Formats: sequence, C-alpha cells, structure tokens
Amino acid sequence: MQTKIYSILLVTFFTFLCAQPVAAALNPVKPFVVVLDAGHGGHDHGNTGNGYKESEIALNIVLKVGAELEKIPNVKVIYTRKTDVFIELRKRAEIANKADADLFVSVHCNAHHSNAYGAETFVLGLHKNQANFEVAKKENEVIYLEENYEEKYGGFDPNAPESLIGMVLMQEEYLDQSILLASLVQNNMINNLKRKDRSVKQAGFWVLHNTYMPSVLIEVGFLTNKSEGAYLNSARGQAEMSREIGNAIKSYINSLSISTEKIRDPEIEKIQVEKTIETTEEDIYDDITFKVQLAASGKKLDTRPHNFKGLKDVSRKKESGLYKYYYGETSDYNKIQVMKTFVQQKGFPSAYIVAFKKGRKVNLSEVLKSKAN
Repeated sequence: MQTKIYSILLVTFFTFLCAQPVAAALNPVKPFVVVLDAGHGGHDHGNTGNGYKESEIALNIVLKVGAELEKIPNVKVIYTRKTDVFIELRKRAEIANKADADLFVSVHCNAHHSNAYGAETFVLGLHKNQANFEVAKKENEVIYLEENYEEKYGGFDPNAPESLIGMVLMQEEYLDQSILLASLVQNNMINNLKRKDRSVKQAGFWVLHNTYMPSVLIEVGFLTNKSEGAYLNSARGQAEMSREIGNAIKSYINSLSISTEKIRDPEIEKIQVEKTIETTEEDIYDDITFKVQLAASGKKLDTRPHNFKGLKDVSRKKESGLYKYYYGETSDYNKIQVMKTFVQQKGFPSAYIVAFKKGRKVNLSEVLKSKAN
C-alpha cells in the first residue's frame, strides 16, 4: 500500500511541475527575450580540434535551440548570428542589451592539448583557478581578430589576470539567476546525455561581463577529444545538445512562474511526504549521505526559511568559491528522491541529488553503480 501511495505522490508532483505553462511566467505585454549566441564565426573558426569547426557546430546547436523556443507563446528569440559571419565580442553583448533581453546564452566547444572531455557551463566571475582562467582567456582572445581592439576594449588584455580582476562586475546582481540557468543546463547535459560533468564554474568572459541580464556560456564538449569531437560534429549530437539546452531554458522560465505560486506549509507537506516512503535494504547506503542541492550562489545567504520558500533545515557549505545550499540528509536513496521532488514542487526546479562520503562530495552515478554491482 505504501508503495502505491508513494508512486501516486510522485506522479502528482511531477505532473504539477511539468504542467506549469511556460507562458505563465511571462509578462503579457513584453515578450520574454532570449538572446542565443553562437560562438566565433566567419574568419574566426574557433578551435578546430580533429578538423571540426567550433563555429559551425555552435551555430547548428544554437539554431536548433532557437527553433524550439520560437514555438513558445510570448517568447522572442534573437540570434547574434544566424549564418557563418564574424561578430565582435562587444557587438554580441550590445545585441542583448539593446533588446532588453531576459536571458543571454552563448554556446561554444572546448579544446585542450590533453584527451580531456566533458561539458561545463560558466557564469561570470573572477577566475577561481588557472584552468578556468585558461578557458576564459582562449575565448576572449578573439578580440585580437578585430580592428582597433585596444581602443574598443579599453586596454583589456585577455592574457593578463589583472585585466579580469579590474573588471567591474556588472553581472553581480544577476549571478543567482545565471547560476540557476547554468545548473539546469549542466544537469540536463550530464543526467540526460551522460556527458562527463565538469560542473558549473565562474570565469571572466568578456561577452558575459558586458551583458545586463542573467547570462551563461556553455562549453558543450571537447572537439580535441576524438570520441566527443565526433559526437558533437554529428547530427545526433547537435540535436541532443540543443534539446537539453532548450529544455533547460524552458525550465528556467517555468521556475519564474512556480516561484511566485502561493506556498503552503512546507513542514506539513514534508511530514506527508516522509510518511509515504517505503524503505528497503536496497535503498540504504551505509557510508553515504545524500542531500538535495537547492542552489549555488556567490552570496552568503542566511539559511532561515524565508530565504528558501519556507523550507526549514537548509544547510550551507562553501565549495570552490560558491556557497552551496542543501536540503535533507539521509542514507536512504528512496527518501532523498522524494525530498528532491518535494523541493522542486516548492519552487526549486533545478534541485538535484548529491552524495557525500565522510563529508566529501562523491560522484552520484558511481555510488549508485556500486550498489547495483
């Protein structure tokens, strides 16, 4: 009987979340404007790992994302480029700002001298380590292809860390929303496409620095990796990537609607949820603690309920320069799945499960795989 109730509850929660109309989050007068930016273009091919062109792959993905978003009522899609042309970095940001955009999404492909692979999504921030700085430097160096770049970019030098430190972080007020969108994108690429998780990161990208709305830069994978490069250059890979990026944007828009819904007493609902959970031996991981990650932010927020839509017992931990906020703590994977659904229904659609072993975060898929074996 408990299992039946648990199944019904899950179906009800997911039905509620999925049924939220995208248009409900939108202003009936002003459309929700999404600017899609395909990196590089024209004489700037981007990286050409294994003979593939980053500029072509990014454009193909962006056009497919836009085609799906254009089907949504009251959503307006603007492209920084729709063909193989060169667009200056500053022009890309100008397009978004002039359109009074609500989102800016830039798509790129990565490269490395090693056999590195995997997907990562960036929000603006001062580089936290040398690896992040190198990625940002590589994408920023396109300004060298522009005429009079010294004058246009006010002495900005992509190769100098002090230039990034000197940035005025105009994106600061949009950081939380940018991290939300980045998390949605990253979760989709990792969970649905099984790409290696290189996580959500902060770095000093010029194109993000100059936009005045939530903005992310997506590195969908490494063209320099033989297998991943072939996947990203394929029709299937581009279709799958565009689908997950598009779905992440839709979820982000949905979250704007869900977060404004009237919230019922979460503690009552928490009790109702936990009573429906049937625990079996297979669900218990003795040396693992599961939590639900609600959000990540550069700001240190008080964990009191009013900051988290009424949720109590929220914990905070600083990791890699960001504050991570968690809900729940259990070794029962069945229970944490219901908790995740619960907080998604409360207005955290990007919430996902993370695992800890002896206080250190470990790969969730590896934990589950070890149990299966």
